[in-house]
Amino acid sequence: MAGSDKRVRALTDANVLFSGTAFPRWPREVLRHAAAGDYQLVLCPLVIEQARRNLRKRYPKYLDRFEEFLQAVDYELVADPTLEDIEANQNLVRDLSDVAVALAAIVAKADYLVSEDKDFTVQDETTAELRRHIKVTLSGTFLREVMGWTSEQLEAIRYRTWSDISEESTEETGTE
Repeated sequence: MAGSDKRVRALTDANVLFSGTAFPRWPREVLRHAAAGDYQLVLCPLVIEQARRNLRKRYPKYLDRFEEFLQAVDYELVADPTLEDIEANQNLVRDLSDVAVALAAIVAKADYLVSEDKDFTVQDETTAELRRHIKVTLSGTFLREVMGWTSEQLEAIRYRTWSDISEESTEETGTE
């Protein structure tokens, strides 16, 4: 494969998987682009298990949808970091529980870490070290900057609910 054909690789954290499964907004569209093969989704076991656990606890009716997504999408599974690596990189982000996800994205050499978690996305000294290693972005920003969405397309789904669309909808919302 020629270098110019290389797909963007993005690790999404558990809150993108969770939100993208439970709510029909920007994280869902990030996952739909992954399912369409528009970029290479990168996941680690920790992220999958965190999303699964949170869905089971808060929105169990969407757990089957999540499992079906995992079966259908062609994602790259990368290893969770070791405890030693986590301990050695505690300064990567302000929330120690997020270090493993950040390290997984960095070690995998993903192009992006897509998250809605302010511990990753805030642009201050608490994420300076992380941003030296990987581009961290919100779902909406990823859709705009990487997937080419317009502001109008993003605004059209900002507050979208499941009643606004069919749950089995295959329309290409925001990708025209």
